[in-house]
Amino acid sequence: MADEIEKEYPNLNKPSLLIRLMSKRRTWAFLFVLVYGLLLWSSWNFLQKILVWYNSNTSSAKSTGWPALYASVLLGVVFGVLSMVAALAVAIPAMVVTWITVLVLLTFCGKPRKALVLEGRKITADITGFAIKILLKEGNIVAAVCAVVGYVLLVRTTAENG
Repeated sequence: MADEIEKEYPNLNKPSLLIRLMSKRRTWAFLFVLVYGLLLWSSWNFLQKILVWYNSNTSSAKSTGWPALYASVLLGVVFGVLSMVAALAVAIPAMVVTWITVLVLLTFCGKPRKALVLEGRKITADITGFAIKILLKEGNIVAAVCAVVGYVLLVRTTAENG
């Protein structure tokens, strides 16, 4: 009987190519590098467009304050978002490990399954909310610092060139 099933369905017990690929560590490392490469490439192109826009506005306008302010805010936003994405890539595995650790400890304490499910939902909401608050706070700090530094550099280079 088992031989007949094996002959009829030869690939029944063999995992598919996609499953085998996704279980490899190098596949996930490649995807991680690919996503970060695309993110850095798109950010770099966006930054270049901001600087081209700034240079075209400062050459045609006599006031250097407003274009520098707009450009520095955009630069700050780009770097703030980039830092939040980078922090998120580090935070997600840490959140999962924390979540699993707490649930295992609650299981060893003798919590019933229903109580464990409720506690797990509360823990998930708490950890996610805490991580989002930290990501937003740190992303805003990076954005503000980059905006201030960008403004100072843009005004200084415009004053030196003009």
